[in-house]
Amino acid sequence: MESLAVAFANTLGRYVSKEIVVFVISMIPILELRGGLIVSQLIQVPITTAIPICIIGNIIPIPFILLFIKQIFKLLKKIKLFRGIIEKLENRAMSKSDNIKRYEFWGLVLFVGIPLPGTGAWTGSLIAALLDVDLKKAILAELLGIVIATVIMSFFSYGLLAALVG
Repeated sequence: MESLAVAFANTLGRYVSKEIVVFVISMIPILELRGGLIVSQLIQVPITTAIPICIIGNIIPIPFILLFIKQIFKLLKKIKLFRGIIEKLENRAMSKSDNIKRYEFWGLVLFVGIPLPGTGAWTGSLIAALLDVDLKKAILAELLGIVIATVIMSFFSYGLLAALVG
């Protein structure tokens, strides 16, 4: 993920400010806040600037995914070209949904908050939408998860990574 985030930052960074790079990376699936904080440290955005930018960037897609993804997937499945891709995305998301099914709110908090491959706000929102988790519960759980991810990734990015790079 780090190399993908850095490559993206180097490309986009030629055209916009460092802060916009961090914001955009934080909105992208797979990279999200985790990639945004890593890149922030590498391109020397102060942590006090990076954290709010990453959090806002990571939050923006959540309500749209929760509210509209099922309808979008339903429409895309009607198009033969997209059917396989959408079914694969749904199956992949649902394969990671056991703890969210079992523990709903706290399962979703931990799924979003613990920075492991394939977890995060995008996948958490998709799973919550597919499982019909209550909208308010899903949003609150994801916000708490983002706070946890922010603490973990800030320590990693500005603590451990900074010590290795610096």
